[in-house]
Amino acid sequence: MAGNPAVEKKTCFKNCDTLWEASSLKTSGTLTYLREGADLFERIRNASGTFPPSFKKVATYVIAHTQDVAFSSAAKVAAAAGVSESVVVRFAGELAYAGYPAMQQAAQAFVEAVGICSTFYRFPEGLACLWEAVTGRRDPRWPRRSHHDAGVGLTWELKDTLPARRAVYYGRLLKGRPVLVALDLFPAFYALVRGRQRARDYRVEYEAGRLSHAARRLMDTMIRRHPLYTREWRAESLMLDRAATREFERAVSELQQGLFVVKVEERYDPSFSYRWDLLESWLPDAVRAGWRLTRAAAVRQVAERYLGGAGWTSVRGLTRLFGLRPREVEDAVATLVRAGVVHTGLRVPGLPEDLVVHRRLFEGDAP
Repeated sequence: MAGNPAVEKKTCFKNCDTLWEASSLKTSGTLTYLREGADLFERIRNASGTFPPSFKKVATYVIAHTQDVAFSSAAKVAAAAGVSESVVVRFAGELAYAGYPAMQQAAQAFVEAVGICSTFYRFPEGLACLWEAVTGRRDPRWPRRSHHDAGVGLTWELKDTLPARRAVYYGRLLKGRPVLVALDLFPAFYALVRGRQRARDYRVEYEAGRLSHAARRLMDTMIRRHPLYTREWRAESLMLDRAATREFERAVSELQQGLFVVKVEERYDPSFSYRWDLLESWLPDAVRAGWRLTRAAAVRQVAERYLGGAGWTSVRGLTRLFGLRPREVEDAVATLVRAGVVHTGLRVPGLPEDLVVHRRLFEGDAP
């Protein structure tokens, strides 16, 4: 075990007063990844008071329709905002506006840096949050008029568009809460949840009592034909009746958490609907990589990646957050200690005794 239990925090950590402040997931350390993108919206809001009427029309449209702007030409934005194309070009030059695709790239870099993050929910155990990253604030308050809030709107757009581009995985993976997972880390989660199972093995899970009857019916349909929009899926599974809505939603959540199906699109026109597919059809390379991983290797990957972003945690914290067995977490941490990736045996007042600290906090790389 590395580390001296009696060592004082001033000699342990170069860039922080306490270990708590060194944690990028429990402070705003990781939030810097998206500040530049969030500042684009802040610049629009700050400058809008001096905008001429034509610029105000463009600004209003850009904030309200970020997803459309991402894939639209200047001419299309101009037509939608009711201005000339030259106005849109001048507006972009005025703000040095890089466009929504730049925000997508920044968001993807954020997810890849931390490995896994929530969208809006703040996990008590400590997990990176995309909404915090977009707003650049720790624990932002939910706005009274969330539909008109740029931070909420942008976070919502990103959690829709990144998975749709197959840039990240999105689903109810942790404690029934939706999270975004970097694609290079996702095979580890697949190995932990499904092991070497394929989609067709859902009947094995059903016969073993680990899959509900409703979830089995939905999988029967999805195996026959996919992808499917929600209404199609419900109709072909004989669950279109309004009384079956709650049963359908529970079964879909079950299949998401079990990594059988994945939501691949949120359609808003002509009516709102989700589109679903088999996970192994949507992300075949990641699933195949998961088949090749042992459970022990998967636990090590998840622990190392999480600690690389968080800076520190405890063995019990890792166990609770990821639903792992204590012994396998202890073995993974011991392996990471021997590799020099993490340190244990530290004593910091107010923090857990089974503390695990990533080496970057000792090397002056803390945020």
